[in-house]
Amino acid sequence: MPRVRVKVDGATYRDEVEPRLLLVHYLRERLGKVGTPVGCDTTNCGACTVLMDGLSVKSCSVLAVQADEREITTIEGLGAGNGEPHPLQRAFHEEHALQCGFCTPGMIMAALDLLRENPDPSDAQIREGLEGNLCRCTGYQNIVRAVRRAAEQMRRAPAGEAPGVLPQKGGVA
Repeated sequence: MPRVRVKVDGATYRDEVEPRLLLVHYLRERLGKVGTPVGCDTTNCGACTVLMDGLSVKSCSVLAVQADEREITTIEGLGAGNGEPHPLQRAFHEEHALQCGFCTPGMIMAALDLLRENPDPSDAQIREGLEGNLCRCTGYQNIVRAVRRAAEQMRRAPAGEAPGVLPQKGGVA
């Protein structure tokens, strides 16, 4: 059975995994990271989006063995570690950008990748950046407002102290 070494939300794990085990199931069932939901299991909805080495991926389309020697950030890995939410999490709450909440983790993770690439996106760029993530409740208006609000907060943060900015690209150290 293949072995993997993966860093998830700052902690390194070494495990034997079935070759066909999807990353989303590894995160939820083996590591208890249940904040990453299983949505469609076909890459259509984006609810399971996580960051792999700083880039958003749909974890239902990645095998756990493909995460070997990679760094994964889930929705549970965001925030300051002192209980403070990440600016995107706070903005989603303040802008009422969620209803049922099922799509929210994937939306936030995709938005984080978008804001790393483009810290000052237009509304059209936000919509395009979140295109692969579906929400059946909100109509997206408040989601776009939340991403814009978080982007403003993240840009105003003092240099070197930008809240919620993750390293560009990583890997397991």
